[in-house]
Amino acid sequence: MIRLAIFLSLILVAGPVSSALSQDIAAGEARYKKTCINCHGPAGKGAASYPKVSGKDIPYTIEKLEAYRSKVKQGPNSALMFMMAKPLSDEEILNLAAYLKDAEHK
Repeated sequence: MIRLAIFLSLILVAGPVSSALSQDIAAGEARYKKTCINCHGPAGKGAASYPKVSGKDIPYTIEKLEAYRSKVKQGPNSALMFMMAKPLSDEEILNLAAYLKDAEHK
């Protein structure tokens, strides 16, 4: 029974990750350039009080954006991020996460 619970937990956790790996990186880049670039900079390295968002693992970025979309405070700029993340679809979040993983190297 415990093994089954662990197996099911792993499937639930791994599911979004494998989906993100096949997402549209070009669409993620386009979405990033539409709204995120103004605060986080061209390579996602951050600027002033806006943190670096590139080079993070896909699940980390997905978790952060979903939390902001759900209005879960993550830091000093949370109110701004609530507004920015609210309109993002699940697909856009996956695309952004896939793009940002390697964005700093572009």
